[in-house]
Amino acid sequence: MSTRDSRIGVTFAVLSMTMVQLGLATSVGLFDRVGPEGAAWLRLACAAVIVLVLFRPRPSSFTRASFLAAVGLGIATGGVTLLFMAAVARLPLGTASALEFLGPLSVAVLRSRGRLIWPGLALAGVLLLTQPWHGSVDPLGVMFALAAAACWAAYILLTQRVGDAVTGLQGMGVSIPVAALLATVVAGPSTIPVMTWQLVAIGFGLALLLPVVPFSLEYLALRRLDAGVFGTLMSLEPALALLIGWILLSQSPGLLQAVGIACVVAAGIGAERAARPSTDQPEPDRLAIG
Repeated sequence: MSTRDSRIGVTFAVLSMTMVQLGLATSVGLFDRVGPEGAAWLRLACAAVIVLVLFRPRPSSFTRASFLAAVGLGIATGGVTLLFMAAVARLPLGTASALEFLGPLSVAVLRSRGRLIWPGLALAGVLLLTQPWHGSVDPLGVMFALAAAACWAAYILLTQRVGDAVTGLQGMGVSIPVAALLATVVAGPSTIPVMTWQLVAIGFGLALLLPVVPFSLEYLALRRLDAGVFGTLMSLEPALALLIGWILLSQSPGLLQAVGIACVVAAGIGAERAARPSTDQPEPDRLAIG
């Protein structure tokens, strides 16, 4: 792999993470109109329309097992999207993102030959972020973020299974519509009656911002980077969320919270580097996280 390809891959990965966080920050602006669950539903519903048009999943591409895995992936995708939006409604974007990142961090730790330093560092980061001795962080928001982390961990494992069994992007053509159906059950009854054409247009714009374009950029990055480099880059996402939350949402963290996010990022980088040799094939990290 050439140095030029590596640089292009890094650029694509950073652009993908930036668009994800911009999409999440922009979604916050919809909370007053449709609520956090409604914002998640709007984005997923519009994304489902886009991927069905672009990828048009074919029944012949699936076995029964791979189809069920794709459905499970859709449930995990819908869960992480709904839960994370609920968390962001109650927590700063950087804090919610760092807590949610405990999902992929847990997967990486399980692959890092049992080294306990990384979960210990992550735990220290979480304590600094939430500061339970002060009771200043919304406990329900923390619970939503941790539930989103569990869904993200399931998402990663199911993405691997679907990616091994289904060619191309056919799995995404099933998982995103399933996620949209789940969101419709949860948020559709309260959101659909207040929909306007303006909100529909915003929804399609957000769907392109997250997940359609970021996923495409990740796919291009994964073709140019090995798993270790890609995973290390993704470990920086909580820090990027902190920066975008500060710039766009005026969410300025305290010193201890900034140190906590740094601990989570460091734990993610360390666990990812220890998780697998760099010769392994890279794996997709997400389709519609957040």
